[in-house]
Amino acid sequence: MTYLEEKCYIHRDLRTENILLTEMLSCKIADFGLARLLENGQCRLSLDIKVPIKWMAPEIFINNIYTTKSDVWSFGVLLTEIVTFGDMPFPDKENTEFVKDLMNGVMPPPAGCPESFHDMMLQCWEQESEKRPTFKQLQNTLMKCNPVPETEELR
Repeated sequence: MTYLEEKCYIHRDLRTENILLTEMLSCKIADFGLARLLENGQCRLSLDIKVPIKWMAPEIFINNIYTTKSDVWSFGVLLTEIVTFGDMPFPDKENTEFVKDLMNGVMPPPAGCPESFHDMMLQCWEQESEKRPTFKQLQNTLMKCNPVPETEELR
C-alpha cells in the first residue's frame, strides 16, 4: 500500500478478502477492480459501484470522495479482521447502525485486540482524514511491533 500511495493510486476495496499470502507469508494485494489513479489527490465514488460499507471512511458517506486516507481507514478495519482471524468487522451491527456509529466516532476494538493494534486502528480511524497516518508511517509502526523474520526463520 505504501507503493500505491506513493504512485497516487487508491485501492478502494482493501480488506482481507483481497490480500493473498505467499508460501513465505508475504502479503500481496489483489483485486484492483475498484483501484483508481488520483486526480488532485481525490476520486469521486460512482453511485453504481458496490463497495463494502463497513470498510468505508466517513468522508465517503459525506461527500463521495476517496483519497489515500480512505484506504488508510480501510486498513484500520482490515486490522480488526486480522485480530479476529477473518471475522466480519463489527458483526453485531447492521449497516445502518454501523454508519450512524461511524459518523459519531464510535469504533470499538474487537475483543482481545492487542493495545498496539488498537492504537494503530484509532490512528487509521481519525475522523479528520488529514490526521490519519500515511501507509509509510503505518509500515514503520508495524515493523517496530513485529520485525520481519529472516528467511531462514520461516523455514
